[in-house]
Amino acid sequence: MRILRLGKLFFYSFTLCISSSYIMAQDRNINIKQDAKFEQLLNEKRKINASNSVNESYKIQIFSGNSETAKKKLKECQQDFQNLDGTIVFNTPNYKVWIGNFKTKIEAERHLIDVKKKYLNAFLIKPQK
Repeated sequence: MRILRLGKLFFYSFTLCISSSYIMAQDRNINIKQDAKFEQLLNEKRKINASNSVNESYKIQIFSGNSETAKKKLKECQQDFQNLDGTIVFNTPNYKVWIGNFKTKIEAERHLIDVKKKYLNAFLIKPQK
């Protein structure tokens, strides 16, 4: 009885091995048709990103210190000045809170006057890469 079970097991295993050797993956070439306007949009996006580099803009620094206080200052500043984006930058050994992204120094100085009403130690910076 046991021999018959082993025989069936061997037969099924052998059949499975033989049948799986004939199975092959499908080979197919896929052609993607892309609109030419899409490539133009990508090129325009690349130009815009290149022109918006960090060193061409002015920012206002409102805080420099430890991480926890920087996070609190950023949240507080985002509530006070919702139209200005803010970020925390780590510059050894301090965390700095920068707000705004101004193309011209005049625009940055206009906002600095309003920011200084709330943050007395705020000043204008032009970050380098």
